[in-house]
Amino acid sequence: MKKEKTNFEKLDVYKLSEQLSDVIWDIVIKWDYFAKDTVGKQLVRSADSIGANIAKVPGAKLRRIKYIF
Repeated sequence: MKKEKTNFEKLDVYKLSEQLSDVIWDIVIKWDYFAKDTVGKQLVRSADSIGANIAKVPGAKLRRIKYIF
């Protein structure tokens, strides 16, 4: 049975954030231990959080965000 995508998963910006995250992971995974442990972890977390933040928007916050913009 195919899982239906939620609204945010259909957004182009969400799809782009997933692609960006994959590219960042592919780059950082090749770095030496020190680089991965310092900058790499921060970079990967930042890239992953873009999609997570987009996923958080639907729901109660959406109405509030419309008023802000």
